[in-house]
Amino acid sequence: MKILVPLKRVSDPDNANKIKVGAGKVETTGLEWKPNPFDEYAVETALRLTENGTNAKARLGEVTVVTFGPKETETTLRAALATGADKAIRVDTTDDAIDGDLLARALKALVEREKPDLVLLGKQQVDGDANQVAQLLAEYLGWPQATFAGQITSEADKALLVSREVDGGSIKLRVTLPAVVSVDLRIVNAVGVTSMHTPPTHKYSDGVRFAALMAIMAAKKKSLTEVKLTDLSPDTALKIKYTGFDLPPARKAGVKIKTVAELVQKLKTEAKVL
Repeated sequence: MKILVPLKRVSDPDNANKIKVGAGKVETTGLEWKPNPFDEYAVETALRLTENGTNAKARLGEVTVVTFGPKETETTLRAALATGADKAIRVDTTDDAIDGDLLARALKALVEREKPDLVLLGKQQVDGDANQVAQLLAEYLGWPQATFAGQITSEADKALLVSREVDGGSIKLRVTLPAVVSVDLRIVNAVGVTSMHTPPTHKYSDGVRFAALMAIMAAKKKSLTEVKLTDLSPDTALKIKYTGFDLPPARKAGVKIKTVAELVQKLKTEAKVL
């Protein structure tokens, strides 16, 4: 099975309190970068689908990771290669030059070039939280899709049985390959992924895997190619443009209420909610 995994670097969510807004722009200077967590889950899912869990060194398929960004985002790709991905592609661009629709159109062209059996994505990026790309890509490709996957079972590498949580339980959907699937947090639990290559009794460690030092060094020799955005999508017009950012106004100091009658009066005359 050939799997393509889009991967984005984001500002570390743990440093969200350090983000500043000035002159209508979000300032990320000094913040640490890390792979988008949901994309990391997608990479882990792809690795589990293409290996025998009892011998993860033997890749039984092909995992390609792709990111859209400047030269420095190659560090994120190398990290994914170190965990087991086979090759990487960087589409040269910047965050402010793309939106969800352009990204989906460019990915469509890349899919047609790479011809994967499956595109695995994180359900959304923690910086924009748009939750658009997977659905747009499936529509443009005309492929079946499953979103917010919490559990995946590979059926002879011809179809996937995908489970996702809904109100009151879970729903299962079978999609034939090729397909587009976006994953949620629960996909990386011990039994989140069941591959035809791995004994059904095998259980993974919860979470994503980490690369050993030797794997990090070996990743430097793996293929990492650069593609121009215009090679994938000659039309780079954006449908969404951010014109400015402002912090919410500071909250006014509260007032003390002595009686219930006074509270009711203020709710009527000042808050106007009664």
